Order: sequence, then structure tokens, then C-alpha cells
Amino acid sequence: MNIGIRKAGRATILDLDGPLKLGDAEEAFRNQVQQLIEAGSLHVAVNLAGVTELDSSGIGALVRAFTTLKRAGGKATYFAANKRVMMLLKMVRLDSILDLAEDEATALTRI
Repeated sequence: MNIGIRKAGRATILDLDGPLKLGDAEEAFRNQVQQLIEAGSLHVAVNLAGVTELDSSGIGALVRAFTTLKRAGGKATYFAANKRVMMLLKMVRLDSILDLAEDEATALTRI
């Protein structure tokens, strides 16, 4: 899993590329979100376009990032999930909990 970081106004965008599964990928994502919070970046948009696979640990990492940022007074939004990832998120009913946007522009308006 590669994680690209860019800024767009007050938002930090994380571009995820590769499978978000148990192990190094999930841990890297969790650590990255924690580092952003510690650095004061509390508005995070996560680009899911490059996520090729998602398992329960990956889903847990997305939920944890969402709640951790919310508790810190920030906001997380996710965008551009492919059909398979979106179907998984809907299957576990997270589409009604997580802030999911179709594209980057929409995600940034919510932050």
C-alpha cells in the first residue's frame, strides 16, 4: 500500500494505492492518520480510487480514522471508491455512517 499526501486548502488528501488489508497496509494507514492528527491536520479526504482490495481490517481502519478525526474535532471524508469497495461498504452498512463522496471536488466541499 502506497499513501500519497497532498494539500488542498485546509484539507489533507491521502491517495491510497493498493490493497487495504490486515497487516502492513492497514497499519501504515492508521499511523498516517495519527501523524496527521498530531501535526494538527484534522480535515482529511481519503482517495479510495486506488484501493484494489478491502478486508475487515481495512474497513476497521477506515472507521477508526473517521471516529478518531471526529473526536479530535476534525472531519474525514472518503471519495472515488471503485464499485467493489463501494459494494463492500454498503454491504456492512457503512455507506450511511462514513462520509462517502463520488469525487474529490464533492469531498472537498464537505470538509
